[in-house]
Amino acid sequence: VHYSNFTFHMEVYIITPFPDSINTLIENNIANQGVKKGLLTIETINLRDFTKDNYKKIDDEPYGGGSGMVMMCEPLFSAIEHCISKSQKKPKIIFPSPKGKVLNHKISSNLSNESSLIFICGHYKGIDERVIKHYNMIEISIGDYILSGGDLAAMVLIDSVVRCLPNVLGNPLTLNEETFTNYLLEYPLYTQPR
Repeated sequence: VHYSNFTFHMEVYIITPFPDSINTLIENNIANQGVKKGLLTIETINLRDFTKDNYKKIDDEPYGGGSGMVMMCEPLFSAIEHCISKSQKKPKIIFPSPKGKVLNHKISSNLSNESSLIFICGHYKGIDERVIKHYNMIEISIGDYILSGGDLAAMVLIDSVVRCLPNVLGNPLTLNEETFTNYLLEYPLYTQPR
C-alpha cells in the first residue's frame, strides 16, 4: 500500500501457550491474504519458550487463594519484551478481556492504523494484573460470554483489524458496504438465479 513515498506495513505478534491453534486459524483467515500481499507480518510467539523450568510452567495459584490458575508474570514479561525488541515501532499491546471496551468497528478501524500490535492470549483465570498495568494494555471485550481461552478472542480481534487494512480485501468497496461500517445492518442478500 503506497501513500506518496510511504509504504504501510503492520507487524502483528501473538503471544500464546498454544501456537499451533493460532497458526491454523491464521492460515485459513483473511489475515493470511494480507501476509501474502506483503501488507503485514504475523508472528506467533510460544509463551512456554519464555519459562525457566523444565515443565514449561506458565501458571500458578492466585495469591491469597481462590479457585483456578493465573498466568504468571515472568514468562509474559519476557515474551512481551522479546516482541518489543523485534518491533520496528513501539507496539500497542492488546489483551482480550471481559473487563475491556466492547469491540466495535471504530475500535478495529483505529487499531488498523497502528504499525505494530501485540496480542496476549489469556488462559485459565486470566493473567497477572501486574503485567496489564505495567504495559498499560488495551483491554477489549468481544462480548459477555465465556471462552475456554483467549486464542479465539485474539483471532476475532485480529480478523476485525486486518480486514480494515487497505488492499487486504479483494474489492476495496467491500469494506465500505459491510455491516456496521456506516452503523447500518446489511440488506438481505441472494444468489443467482432470480
